Amino acid sequence: MKIVCIGAGPGGLYFAISAKLRDAGHDITVIERDPPGATYGWGVVYWEDLLDTLYRNDRESARRIRAESTLWQEQVVSLRGTDKAYLGGYGYSVNRAPLLQVLADRATELGVRIQYETVVEDLAEFADADLVVVADGANSRTRQRYQDQFGTRVDHGKNPYIWLGTERVFKEFTFDFEPTPAGWVWFHAYPSAEGVSTFIVECTEPTWRELGLDRLGHAETLRLLEEVFARPLRGRPLISRSRGKPATWQRFTQVFNQTWRHDNAVLLGDAAHTTHFTLGSGTRLAMMDAIVLAQELYDHPETALAVKEFDEAGHAALREAQIAARSSMAWFERADRYTDRGAVEFCYAMAGRHGVQRPWQYQMFLAQQNLLVRRALRWAGTGQRWYRARRRGEPWRSR
Repeated sequence: MKIVCIGAGPGGLYFAISAKLRDAGHDITVIERDPPGATYGWGVVYWEDLLDTLYRNDRESARRIRAESTLWQEQVVSLRGTDKAYLGGYGYSVNRAPLLQVLADRATELGVRIQYETVVEDLAEFADADLVVVADGANSRTRQRYQDQFGTRVDHGKNPYIWLGTERVFKEFTFDFEPTPAGWVWFHAYPSAEGVSTFIVECTEPTWRELGLDRLGHAETLRLLEEVFARPLRGRPLISRSRGKPATWQRFTQVFNQTWRHDNAVLLGDAAHTTHFTLGSGTRLAMMDAIVLAQELYDHPETALAVKEFDEAGHAALREAQIAARSSMAWFERADRYTDRGAVEFCYAMAGRHGVQRPWQYQMFLAQQNLLVRRALRWAGTGQRWYRARRRGEPWRSR
């Protein structure tokens, strides 16, 4: 089968890997408009369920991804830098640049051709392909050209946010909310590489404008944010440039398509659907899309039937995730309404942003605020990681 994949992000590259593993006879070309190594943002997060799936699907790339990843344990929610509350759990994060390099290297090893710095203008260029996988992100130019055929709806969140890095290493997944004369500003931070953390700053639109962040240059923006977050940053600077490009303020792009297929093309990952970054599921969902589509092509000799099954099953599976993502985004757009309470009550309100919580969950949450309970949960998490790593046949890494 001749397959062209537009976009060398995690979804596109992992689809190429997954399809080649199932049928080495596929002729697969990945086309990317940017040069090798170019990417935006810093780290992405994932959890054990994805790691289990990656090891089952392709042990080699999973092993390399885990080696590039950093462990974070516990979640901390802070108000004014001093009043804190805690949520349990742990996860992993990996910087986008090494993640893409791992996937590109693995795809190349399997015989996939990757063409960088190549712009796709029209799907008609690939009329001779059996399948064109459109995986060029939330702002997909290809999808925009055929938006009527896909039934595309694009909305944008209200809050401005900027994706930065910092030399302050956060061992926990940290949310910190700081007051300013213009209103509240907050960040989401987590370790993403040796000596570096991802640092996403967000606020409401009125606060953003009142602080002048809509007018400041990127150097002045960093200085202002370093002043606002001086206490949690502990004197460490913020980093704007990732792979040479300065970070810019954005509003989250919500993408929905009535169908993911048109003629010989199919949408995948953020080109097909997006979930708010506060869920940390975008990369996971793109890579799961890649596996499912590759498996459908393997299971069904007729490409049209395989794509139809992928489209219908994918829409059904995503429903709950997209509902949760919309609820999460809406909560953060109203977060300053909850800041008149202490960190414990604020944290519990944030934890319940995805839906109704039962009374016993509140009691469990209160217990987690106890240091001894948190230590016990961290030990339990370590045991769980050891067990799952052993089950996967993965070398044990405590970090």
